[in-house]
Amino acid sequence: MRSPFANHFFMAILGLFMGAIMVYTGFSNFNEVHNMFIFSDFRLLFGFAGAVGLAMIGFALLGQMNPLSNRKITRTANFGGIMFGVGWAITGACPTIALVQLGQGQLAALFTIVGIFLGVWGYRYLSAGSINLGNEICGED
Repeated sequence: MRSPFANHFFMAILGLFMGAIMVYTGFSNFNEVHNMFIFSDFRLLFGFAGAVGLAMIGFALLGQMNPLSNRKITRTANFGGIMFGVGWAITGACPTIALVQLGQGQLAALFTIVGIFLGVWGYRYLSAGSINLGNEICGED
């Protein structure tokens, strides 16, 4: 078993590697992501689809070794997915990409990061209030 420092160091190297790939492929460029969403450039869309396909294969293989229990998808997961997608379409960045953009020196990423925190806070506020979005977690009984 590795020490906590070795684990953090390993994860930092993986994070730097992932960030470099995101920059190299163009996922940290707002215009490239915008063109993907409006279907004017399919390069990133195919790259994203390939990554999803590869992840599906990996999860299928891991699932055979360690089967997961069936989990019910809750309405809050659907709402969260919609919020995530809308935020990504507006800003051109998911949380990981916002951090990569910040690392590149793109200060506009600060607005995205603040938006992420405000979105999480707003959801928690609404789920506890009169709107009652619910606070279920997928897989909880």
